[in-house]
Amino acid sequence: MNKIICSDCGKEDEVPFKPTEGRPVYCRECFEKHRPPRRF
Repeated sequence: MNKIICSDCGKEDEVPFKPTEGRPVYCRECFEKHRPPRRF
């Protein structure tokens, strides 16, 4: 797990991957907001 600071709300969280330099990274809550809707 890697500690991150959410690019959206600024909250500290952990993600199971190494964040890519220069790309936004989101906490669990903000990730759900930014994720495209699922198509069934």
